[in-house]
Amino acid sequence: MNSRPPSPNLQTVRLDSEQLAASGLGLQTHKVVLVVDLVESVRLMAGNEAAVVERWQGFMRFASTCVPEHRGRLVKSLGDGLLAEFDQARDAVRTAMALHSHFIPINKALRPNEQMHLRAGINASQLYVGEHDVYGHGVNLAARVASLGEPGDILVTASVRDGIVDSVDGIVQDMGEMYLKHWPEPVRTWRVHPVQEGQALWRPEIREGVATDFRPSIAVIPFEARNPSPEHFVIGELIADGVIAQLSRSEDLRVISRLSTTAFRGRHASPSEIDERLDAAFVLGGSYTTLGSKVLIMAELTDTRHHEVVWAERLSGDTMDLMEVQSEILGSLCAACAHALLNAEVQRSLVLPLPKLDSNALMLGGITLMHRSTSHDLERSQQLLEAVAERHQRVAAPRAWLAKWHIMKVVQGLCADPASEFRRAISVADRALDLEPSSCMALSIKGHAMSHLGDDLNASRRLLIEATQVNPNAAMAWLYAGFWSCMWGEPADAVNESEKALRLSPIDPQRFYFEMLLANSYLIAEQQTDTIRLCQSSLLKNRYHPPTLRVMLTAQYEIGQHEEARKTLASLLELQPGLTVYQFLSYGSTSPLRQRGAKALAGLGLPTN
Repeated sequence: MNSRPPSPNLQTVRLDSEQLAASGLGLQTHKVVLVVDLVESVRLMAGNEAAVVERWQGFMRFASTCVPEHRGRLVKSLGDGLLAEFDQARDAVRTAMALHSHFIPINKALRPNEQMHLRAGINASQLYVGEHDVYGHGVNLAARVASLGEPGDILVTASVRDGIVDSVDGIVQDMGEMYLKHWPEPVRTWRVHPVQEGQALWRPEIREGVATDFRPSIAVIPFEARNPSPEHFVIGELIADGVIAQLSRSEDLRVISRLSTTAFRGRHASPSEIDERLDAAFVLGGSYTTLGSKVLIMAELTDTRHHEVVWAERLSGDTMDLMEVQSEILGSLCAACAHALLNAEVQRSLVLPLPKLDSNALMLGGITLMHRSTSHDLERSQQLLEAVAERHQRVAAPRAWLAKWHIMKVVQGLCADPASEFRRAISVADRALDLEPSSCMALSIKGHAMSHLGDDLNASRRLLIEATQVNPNAAMAWLYAGFWSCMWGEPADAVNESEKALRLSPIDPQRFYFEMLLANSYLIAEQQTDTIRLCQSSLLKNRYHPPTLRVMLTAQYEIGQHEEARKTLASLLELQPGLTVYQFLSYGSTSPLRQRGAKALAGLGLPTN
């Protein structure tokens, strides 16, 4: 890699209160910082200083218009780089891509040793923002991350990765953790590649002879505020949550998951673009405005295949009505939408959302960190989820996710007694079911934990089937049903159920987890090549997930790719240095799938004890 120390101009500025006042700086503000520098600028200047300066000046003229066009502010030029700040991570990423593209036509006319290439680092944090500069450790980190890049690279930190959507804002590749000079903790980075024209997410094919889901699919995009402010933002989320909760109760509709549709919040994407990414035949969206305690909603249902609006309506009512279990506004909205789609009313049933936005943010943070697959992230996830559960002691959802947390601790190899951890998951799920007996998530998690233990296979299968019946559009329920079939059932069922889960949540933040479990289904169905391909896709999104490495090395070993399997085992042992075959078998019951994994590990030379 081409590396050099960050520019002195980017060193953290420590300001006392008097300096803050003199600089016109107030409280810290959350900002996304983009640092771009010219690779090997010293060598290029030595070769032809005048030409390089002229090209760089042309680039800065381009940047001075490019950055504002992407809703950013060009803070300053750094001689052989630039510094810009944004409110949104996706805007910073798209700006970096546009800046990289500037030199593509220019370089075509230059010899290789004269070509000019950029590298970019992006970080989001709390910063002091002045009229002519930005200050704080976050700027330093962006510069140090940029210095890791190869020519043409865009590297982002975890705070930026959480703010962009894989396959929409770019193709994201996990680069792992590394220590940076003068930085106290290892920093995890991701490389972001542009999405090529026509490049779309892989979707499971509908096989001949397999029952097809003929229900129309619908994606509910969060409604946009016409008078935007933090408190009004919550209303748009409540509308989307309530509509999805009601429509998902109908067995006549296939509703795209909430986590996937959130990716299009505030993007003004066309219905055809949403269809391309989510495979949604219909898109429901719109806007709303508030006046005092009243809310006016403008809703619109679009047929993405025929590019036409099939229904539109204005609804009004009391803002607090959106918090009710039987909301009149959302009930009317869902009934009218369903009538247009199916010529019938959808059964009204609204799941009570978590009552506070802060609590919602805590739970989403806990869910995200749970799937990051490192011990410190898992520990932080537990803290966040327990805080939500304590704050809302009569709400089932945070306890259901806490039950899953105990399972994730086992599958990531981070506990000494897996059987006890699975029983804790069952106990926490039971607490959630005491609060909400029909909780789809709690039913799914309890059934999944029981399937790992293998003590009562019939009961675990009944729980998973009940979860899919409570909510036929619950991607996680179908995913865990597929895993049960992997371990104890029929290979064809495992593939069908796991593929259905991925179709229901095509742009899920935890897509790597979906791909890993689907890879298990392909493995049990003796489709080792598909298994390896899906595992490779999963590892691009999260390279620290031991279960993905275990299923991939099993497939590699079984088809004779022993050298590749040994490399995969080496990666696994970096994450679990004390792993033995006995320890692997202790993660759960000795299902045929687990026995195949143990055989592969032993065949590759892993110690038995």
